[in-house]
Amino acid sequence: MNKNLTNKDYLKIFNYMLKIRRFEERTAQLYGMGHIGGFCHLYIGQEAVVVGVLMTINKNDSVVTTYRDHGHMIARGLDTKKIMAELTGRKDGYSSGKGGSMHMFSKKNNFYGGHGIVGAQVPIGTGIAFTHKYRKEKNICRTYIGDGAMNNGQVFEAFNLASLWKLPILYIIENNKYGMGTSVDRASAGSELYKRGEAFGIPGEIVDGMNVFKVIKSANKAGDYVRSGKGPYILEVQTYRYRGHSMSDPAQYRTKKELELYKDNDPIDIVKQKILKNKIATEKDLEKINANIISEIKVAAEFALDNPYPDVSELYTDVYL
Repeated sequence: MNKNLTNKDYLKIFNYMLKIRRFEERTAQLYGMGHIGGFCHLYIGQEAVVVGVLMTINKNDSVVTTYRDHGHMIARGLDTKKIMAELTGRKDGYSSGKGGSMHMFSKKNNFYGGHGIVGAQVPIGTGIAFTHKYRKEKNICRTYIGDGAMNNGQVFEAFNLASLWKLPILYIIENNKYGMGTSVDRASAGSELYKRGEAFGIPGEIVDGMNVFKVIKSANKAGDYVRSGKGPYILEVQTYRYRGHSMSDPAQYRTKKELELYKDNDPIDIVKQKILKNKIATEKDLEKINANIISEIKVAAEFALDNPYPDVSELYTDVYL
């Protein structure tokens, strides 16, 4: 067992990872039924990344991410009813039903999106980190980057300023092997994406993103480095998404054998087996957690579908004119 984790922590990790999985499964169902429109990107398979990193976060630390953001909000402890309401475009969603799957925010919880433009969240996260430093706050900003964004110029401009000004930012590359339908090997020169930061003097490392305990260990180390005032750090968390890039993607560019290979190393099952092996909880206890989560997600879906759509007048709010 990880000496820094309590029995309560193990169950918290299991709960959050399973909640993300069940929430996304229900999201897929609602999308298929026509209740969710537009683009919708699921987090199934990547649960260990966000839960592992956010086990190391302080309450006032900030988070900004890309469009695969439902799991990030759940791991941050936000209300599944309001997340589902936003997915279905309802007025009580986190962006008042106007952001949808890709653009959810909660300033109260220091969660700054959900961004649909590939790589756009990186300079935004860097700007948030600048704000932390300018205000002499002890907080750091965790900025998530998809592997597909690692060839974008704005990412490197952000790296340069973050290193130059020693900003309190942890960049997390969620390398799930494919940028939309193109494998990383075909799109990116160099197999280790975190090394892109070396040109700017930013240290980093690769982490097994299918194992939440390894993610926690590396995220703790990285967080301590950034919080100490030494500047940015990069974690390349190697993970895998079980579904297509979005709900409209049949993912025919990869083999069934490849998918099954990763499913054999399922991140939630790793946690489950650790809990059972160390007698932290029984199989029956974990089944009860699963049942409670399914019930919570059912309530969230019912809340969302019963919630009204935004009034037409909302077209003129929260916009720059």
